[in-house]
Amino acid sequence: MEVKKEKPEIKQWHVIYTKSKWEKKVDNLLLQQGFDSWCPVEKKERFWTDRKKIIEVPLFRSYVFVKMSKEDHTKVLSTIGVVNFLYFEKKPAIIRDVEINEIKKYLGLATPNTSIEIIDLTNLPAQTKVAVNQGLFMNRRGEVIKSSKHNVFVRLESLNLVMIVEFKPHEVSPI
Repeated sequence: MEVKKEKPEIKQWHVIYTKSKWEKKVDNLLLQQGFDSWCPVEKKERFWTDRKKIIEVPLFRSYVFVKMSKEDHTKVLSTIGVVNFLYFEKKPAIIRDVEINEIKKYLGLATPNTSIEIIDLTNLPAQTKVAVNQGLFMNRRGEVIKSSKHNVFVRLESLNLVMIVEFKPHEVSPI
C-alpha cells in the first residue's frame, strides 16, 4: 500500500489592498488569525498647535503584506477591512522574501527625518526623466511624453533625431 505524502504548504508574501486608513487594523486582524502579516510604517513628525509628536504612518497607503499559501486566499479575503489582493499580469502579486527583508532593513535604518517617496510607475507624469532598464534601448535616458496604466511613451533623443518609444511601466525608472 502506497502512502501519499502531502506537499508542504508553500507560503509566499502577497499584497492585499485594504479600505482607506485600515492598514494597521487589517494587519492586527491578520496577526490575530495566525498569519504572518506586515504593515510597513515610517516614523513621521507631526505638528499640532500645542505640541509635536512622532507617529507611525503606513509606508504604502492601503497595502498590507501577508505571507500565506494558496489555501488561505478565502480566509484572508474575508478578513474585515480587506478589499482584494493586488494583481500583476492577472495573477496575485507575489513579493519575494528578499524584497520584504530589504524594506525591513531600510526601515530599521531610517530616522524620523528620513523621507521615503513611493512612486507609482503606472502613471508617470509628463516630463519625468527616466532611464530604460531593459530591452533594445537599455541604459538610455529620456523624457516621458505621456503614460497610462499599461504604457509609457518616452522621447529618446540621439543624432539630432527624436524617437517616441512605447515601454511597459516596469521597463523604465525615474531618475
